[in-house]
Amino acid sequence: MITELRSRFNAEFSDAAYAQLLAQLENRCGGPIQFRVAETPIFVSRALLDNMAEQGAALALHLIGSAKYLAAARSAIPQGYEVANETPHPNFLTADFALVRSSSGELVPRLVEIQAFPSVFAYQAELCSAYREVFHLPEALGVFLGGLNESAYWDLLRSTIIGDHSPENVVLTEVDPLHQKTFPDFYVTSQRLGIAVVDIAALEPIGDKLHYRDTCGRLTPIHRIYNRAIADELIAREIHLPFDVSRPWEVEWAGHPNWYFLISKFSIPWLSRSGRFPVVPPAAFVDDFLAGPGRDLLTEAGVALAASDDHVHADLLLKPLFSFAGKGIEFEPSPARLEAIPAAERSAYLVQQRMRFEPTIETPFGLTQAEIRILYLWPDAGVLTPAMSLVRLGRGKMMGVDHNRNQQWVGGTAAFYK
Repeated sequence: MITELRSRFNAEFSDAAYAQLLAQLENRCGGPIQFRVAETPIFVSRALLDNMAEQGAALALHLIGSAKYLAAARSAIPQGYEVANETPHPNFLTADFALVRSSSGELVPRLVEIQAFPSVFAYQAELCSAYREVFHLPEALGVFLGGLNESAYWDLLRSTIIGDHSPENVVLTEVDPLHQKTFPDFYVTSQRLGIAVVDIAALEPIGDKLHYRDTCGRLTPIHRIYNRAIADELIAREIHLPFDVSRPWEVEWAGHPNWYFLISKFSIPWLSRSGRFPVVPPAAFVDDFLAGPGRDLLTEAGVALAASDDHVHADLLLKPLFSFAGKGIEFEPSPARLEAIPAAERSAYLVQQRMRFEPTIETPFGLTQAEIRILYLWPDAGVLTPAMSLVRLGRGKMMGVDHNRNQQWVGGTAAFYK
């Protein structure tokens, strides 16, 4: 953390400026932001972000290069949700990191999770711009990574999403997009790139092609889909799509749906077991943990486990493999809780060493924790590129914006580096 910038920002902060920030975002993003925006960005060294970006990329490339891992991950895709025409690599990647104290007292990053799925790439760029403008942040402070500047960032995002197609033949699809909390990102994406935002359940199949209705009701063929629909939500809401996703339609995917499963929390026990990546916390699938080998791995890694059924695993998190925004995560599961998971479902959960975030951000409400997400873009014919970061501030157990309501100086924010 850059102390000088932190102290200056705190001293000059005003509620009026924060209100102006929210008004700017509302104007830029097509309406009010439905999740909490933090009063402050964070100020960090470029070296910290570059370190995280390098480690996240190394993890992803290791997974993509492992045929054994990909075969195992593919077996976890729910029946009926494996999509045809899989791309050789994901177009989008996110890697979330906690800042923790090592045994030697050093502040170090540790992986929270990694996911090959789009994040709020468009909104986050607008948020950074709004912070800079409203709070008069120095132009010398950077936000983009991978050698990008603002124009190069938008060019890379455009080429990743649209490819070689006309924008009118590219759509952003989501379940009921107008009522999603991430609509501000959809709106900015549509405005910047000129593509339509469409409910995935409204696509119309004709022959081997998919179509959508434009604002005039005209049937328009789709050549490429920027997919933002999460399989979990389709399953939970029992949404039946008007087309069979497993069929090989004549359409490209920007963010092929299979990668949501192939690089996800499913990868963490595999990465942990490899022993090659100290940034990855010890983890095991619940079935492996209860059978013994997974428990042995965690014990050997120094994770304290419950001594008896009367205690809880205070240093563990229980996570469902395929969920979003922290849904279903349980702290300190008891042995009985793990045993209560039906045997057939245990492979769909993992236990992971709990990362105790180190509070590092000085605010009027005390020291606050930061979770830093690195956002990567990977065009079809390009290379994996760290593009920018996204930060979540919190003072509770969970870092997501939904878990830090009714508090101040917490929520979604940005990292500016020097």
